[in-house]
Amino acid sequence: MNKNVKIAVAGGKGGTGKTLVATNLFYVIKEEGKEVELIDCDAEEPNAGLFFNGNLIYHSDVMLKVPEINTSLCVYCGKCKEYCNYNAILMIGFSKYIKVIEELCHGCGACSIACDYSAITKKNRKIGEVNQYQVQDKALLTEARMQVGVYSPVNTVKTALKQNPHPYVQIIDAPPGTSCPFIHSVVHADYVVLVTEPTPFGLSDLKQSIETLKGMKKFYGVVINRVDEPNQEMMQYLQKENIKVLAQIPFDRDIATVYAQGGLIAQHLSAYKKVFTGLLDLIIQEICK
Repeated sequence: MNKNVKIAVAGGKGGTGKTLVATNLFYVIKEEGKEVELIDCDAEEPNAGLFFNGNLIYHSDVMLKVPEINTSLCVYCGKCKEYCNYNAILMIGFSKYIKVIEELCHGCGACSIACDYSAITKKNRKIGEVNQYQVQDKALLTEARMQVGVYSPVNTVKTALKQNPHPYVQIIDAPPGTSCPFIHSVVHADYVVLVTEPTPFGLSDLKQSIETLKGMKKFYGVVINRVDEPNQEMMQYLQKENIKVLAQIPFDRDIATVYAQGGLIAQHLSAYKKVFTGLLDLIIQEICK
């Protein structure tokens, strides 16, 4: 492989083990001495940093330009409210009351274009932050963290993905679900690892993720986590769709113990280091096909 690769680790529902897979992949690459970056795009609840000690080397606030209405110039015509696709402007014309609901504003600027009276200016509002940590000489951890109460993490995620060097491998810990934050996290990935669990809910959300990735024309494979016994329905679906199972991680009390203590299973349980080095090799093979 002669190019830098981006590997996104995703899963339809929360709690399937995305962060477990992402952090342990990051660890085995780091231990090989290769340049690697882990980008935690689960901006609502970033937790990859709990597993590594690093020095903060970069911090940036993510700002959004939101409208500010000068009521002395406003004629309460309602045109700005009509132009807003996100219902972020509340106006009661007969009471001469108008207010920007900043939590709903996407900063698109349509309202200021609509206003014929120059009553709308813009101000900065902090919606999140990006922090980058040096974990090891060639290993970086970048974290997207949105402000509490902010409606969407998308801008914070996009900023975190832009704040990148180009190492040998980038591991992207994507947010759960298949909505906009997920789309923006995986859109530039060379390969997507979908982490699922052998349950009806796991299969249902896995199907949604796969349909989304098909529409995006992405390459992907599946890791099944917490396997205690084979799930026939899931295996039949994966075989029918010709989807590669990259690895299966057993339902193991030792994994739960290490993870609950903030440890990495590839570091503390030698048998599982081979699982993640093998997983990495399979992903690289799939990318290089």
